[in-house]
Amino acid sequence: MSEVRLTGVLRCEDSEESSLVAKYLPAHVELTRAEPGCISFEVTRTDDPLIWAVAERFSDAAAFRLHQSRASASEWGQQTTGIARAYTISGLTD
Repeated sequence: MSEVRLTGVLRCEDSEESSLVAKYLPAHVELTRAEPGCISFEVTRTDDPLIWAVAERFSDAAAFRLHQSRASASEWGQQTTGIARAYTISGLTD
């Protein structure tokens, strides 16, 4: 099994979107870090208040996919669905 890594950014259009990220991020981070297979999970505001850096590591593709499924159905996923994401994912074999 291969470790899966996701890196990239959330790009907010305005301060309202950035406020949504700030509001829902703490619970999202807590829930994600508690998931089986989560090695590390960091989302941090950059020097640009509208851009958040994302770095995720999961033990394998199954753990990563379960995270993606849970996150998209969560309050985080529903509240931030319109925010642009630019990610690179490595370690997925299919």
